[in-house]
Amino acid sequence: EDLITMAPLKARSDLVNAQRIVVKVGTSTVSRADGSVSLGRIGHIVEQLSELRLQGKDVIFVSSGAVGVGRAKLRKQQLFSRSVQSHLGGEVVEPPTLNASAAAGQSGVMGLYEQLFGQYDVLCAQVLVSPSDMGHEEKVAQLKNSLSWLLERHTIPVLNENDAISSHRTRADSGDAENSNPLAFKDNDGLAASIAQMMEADVLLLLSDVEGIYRCMPAPGEKPDIIDIYSSSTDVQIGTKSGPGRGGMGAKIEAAMKAIESGVGSVVIASGLESSTVTRVMSGESVGTLLVLQGEADAAAPNDVLQAASNDSGSTTNGPAAAATAAASAESNGVDQVAVARAKSVRSASRQLQRLSAAERSALLNAIGDALLARADEVSTANQADVKAAEDAGMAGPLRKRLDLPPKKLQTVVDGIRALANKPNPLGRVLGRTKLADGLELTQETVAIGVLLIIFESRPDVLPQVASLAIVTGNGLLLKGGREAIHTNRKLHQIIQDTVASATGGKVDRSIVSLLESRTEVSGLLKLHHYIDLVIPRGGADLVKHVMQNSSIPVLGHADGICHAFVDKAADMDKALRVLVDAKTDYPAACNAVETVLLHADLTADGRAKTLVDGLKGAGIKVLAGPRAAAALGLEAAEDFHIEYGDNTLCTEIVDGLEPAVEHIAAHGSSHTEIVLTEDAAVAQAFLTQVDSACVFHNASSRFADGFRFGLGCEVGISTSRIHARGPVGLEGLLTTRWRLQSTAADGHCASDFSNGRRAYVHETLQ
Repeated sequence: EDLITMAPLKARSDLVNAQRIVVKVGTSTVSRADGSVSLGRIGHIVEQLSELRLQGKDVIFVSSGAVGVGRAKLRKQQLFSRSVQSHLGGEVVEPPTLNASAAAGQSGVMGLYEQLFGQYDVLCAQVLVSPSDMGHEEKVAQLKNSLSWLLERHTIPVLNENDAISSHRTRADSGDAENSNPLAFKDNDGLAASIAQMMEADVLLLLSDVEGIYRCMPAPGEKPDIIDIYSSSTDVQIGTKSGPGRGGMGAKIEAAMKAIESGVGSVVIASGLESSTVTRVMSGESVGTLLVLQGEADAAAPNDVLQAASNDSGSTTNGPAAAATAAASAESNGVDQVAVARAKSVRSASRQLQRLSAAERSALLNAIGDALLARADEVSTANQADVKAAEDAGMAGPLRKRLDLPPKKLQTVVDGIRALANKPNPLGRVLGRTKLADGLELTQETVAIGVLLIIFESRPDVLPQVASLAIVTGNGLLLKGGREAIHTNRKLHQIIQDTVASATGGKVDRSIVSLLESRTEVSGLLKLHHYIDLVIPRGGADLVKHVMQNSSIPVLGHADGICHAFVDKAADMDKALRVLVDAKTDYPAACNAVETVLLHADLTADGRAKTLVDGLKGAGIKVLAGPRAAAALGLEAAEDFHIEYGDNTLCTEIVDGLEPAVEHIAAHGSSHTEIVLTEDAAVAQAFLTQVDSACVFHNASSRFADGFRFGLGCEVGISTSRIHARGPVGLEGLLTTRWRLQSTAADGHCASDFSNGRRAYVHETLQ
């Protein structure tokens, strides 16, 4: 399929639309000062390029570093050789040549890239190019065909000059004099520019060890003046080359201007030493230096966008899309302007959503449900791609099960969405009315929280559930799903956005539900407490802890799902077995699956405990044990009580009664869901009263701790916190309240009227 070339991307905000991107990294980026590989920087670059590829973009990677890696390997070998020569006599071993260093380093560099890209299920392929190749029309055609073939098959070509046979220099340690031989390219900057031209790239990104083009070389300790937009008429002073390798800033500018003049959409020079440069540049943020043709600088300049970005009025004249473009082009003042743009865009869309009537919001939800079922085959195809990738990557069974979205589960999601659509309007619901004084009435009513950031792992069914909850409650939504479900999440997100646009006739912007795919985007958003009102992480303990530690925004969620069941001595054992099997095996990977069963000590004396354990084993459950249960029942010892197994495994322990059971749960539980199995009403009541968890059940499976089963329609997550919302969080948990005070007095009401005795409070509760 031929690439449809784009018009030049003259503004930074245009970069988000780029489809084909060439990224070049230099030796100073991929290597440390001593010449060894910088695994951290390479890892960040690979992650960002993988994210672009997984977004459906064509990525071509031009990488230096082979000479440096090879030189380090050969010099290590020379240490031994020199030692031998000092004892045996003879000629001193010569330093490694550039060609030999490149030959020794190529395999190491490529092996590293293959391993790192493989972590993201992204293929890469090595392509070595010599300057002389570019002078042969047939070779150029073959190179273009090879690169096109790789890109069509979602593979990232990794290019480098074939320094093993190049003749730019005779030694790796020689000087940096430019080669006067008229070649197609002189270094990897030139190679990247030539490839960008040949492959009709939309963007060429040259990563260096400096932040961009300096207007002049700064004095020691002085902050450099970085040029935001450069053209050939810009006055600059080029200093000495900044690090190892052949190319300096002069070479980069020369290559960049060559690329622009040959029709490449946009060129940016930025720092490769920062962990998120690629993502920030491609998101339209003002990072590094944007190079343009002479006369185009004015068109590329941000002009009034900083003022527009700070305008938070939400008026329809600017709209969400305009707010996003404006903030994306604004200069960064210590705040991630791209993140600000996203958040402002969603908030503006949420105001549009709140202007819809309750009937219109319900119609939108029903339309989303219909669209999900109508396009179920598309969802299934996308989900199968994710499941297969997980299987190929050797993902553990419980995690892979969470990833699966079969038609039955999709139907359950749609049922939940329709249940939400049929609920009474949650917005503007009056919670209380008070007559403060004659003609002065106070009303408390429900309103939307505002903008939500929800981060979830694995389970793609979360996306339509929380999107529907956000819509019914009038909230804007930023979503970040797990990479393992990227294809399913994209398809579900596309369906929802398409439906928002069509069902509302454009009244609500598509950005009301926005999907994030980059970790760096989330990191920026976690700091925006002025623009985002609540963060809800849904996933493992590590994810939740990371969000809580790095967010300046209130966080709602739970870290673990360590659910307990206490089997009392007065339990109906047949009933207990039935409930426990359901609580463990109905969906072992769910956070509300039971993980620990506490057995009353009296059950071991008459054999009922052993019978129960045998029944659990017969249901396919692996039963581990704490110290007392292991000794009494001959079971394998568990490593720890605080384990969320996520599969058909549970832990048992023996306790002496209700109070020890409550104490055990307090010590080892996660305040999620606990159940008591007993026919003694007093024991049941005491358990339900004393256990301090979000959900406490009597003779019922822990699997009922679910928003849909509670009749909430859908759930945005389960909270174990004690503020705002607790347990399964449905639409009520996504609402807050406000006070509305209205005066009907002819002269209005003033506080001084009451302090001077002119008027008196009555504080009468109204129905």
